[in-house]
Amino acid sequence: MSFCRTIRELYGAHGEAWLADLPALLARCARRWSLEIAPPFPNLSYNYVAPARRADGVELVLKAGPPNPEMFTEIAALRCYGGRGIVRLLDADTDWGVLLLERLRPGTPLTGVTDDEAATRIAADVMRQLWQPPLPDHTFPTTMKWGAGLARLRNTFAGGPGPFPADLVAFAESWYAEMAVAADLPVLLHGDLHHDNILRARRQPWLALDPKGVVGEPAYEVGALLRNPLPRLLAYP
Repeated sequence: MSFCRTIRELYGAHGEAWLADLPALLARCARRWSLEIAPPFPNLSYNYVAPARRADGVELVLKAGPPNPEMFTEIAALRCYGGRGIVRLLDADTDWGVLLLERLRPGTPLTGVTDDEAATRIAADVMRQLWQPPLPDHTFPTTMKWGAGLARLRNTFAGGPGPFPADLVAFAESWYAEMAVAADLPVLLHGDLHHDNILRARRQPWLALDPKGVVGEPAYEVGALLRNPLPRLLAYP
């Protein structure tokens, strides 16, 4: 199973132990929150994600994974957003590595909107709802910190671009440098707002999910959208 393989590759022995404990974890969640947990959604990637129903009939989504900093940042971002433009966080336990999320219905992704201009307008509206100034004492990573990965790339490959095209690495470096100088007022960004992370919903027409939670220039947000959906991108000459 690719999900199990991914967890083992990412977390090693800790991931193996987490997988072994997963059935017991789900049972604990069911008892604690009075949940009926259904089989997981197909095509799991980095987390175990399954629909569930509370005893009061409320539908939700259970998301679980080995506790890690990226998960903690996602939880913090969801709490900051408070459901504005994004799925609501109903509860979470960082020690257990579990999030309980609002179930979005019908939940069809923005990839289903084939009119590119219409899809872009929808995404832009979601962005405007999400962006907000971070608190002064925030602990979110910044886009500049993410950009430091380019320096680590150079250090790893003796100043070279490694397996990546040299011109693209140089362009990315210049873009980050320009963004640092000309940065607008930084805001809390989703950080991975591509078409599959924007779903049709009832509370609002469209809502985001799976935020990375990163602080930076608003222009940074459009990158994930521009390089998706990947099949359409690859179809361009």
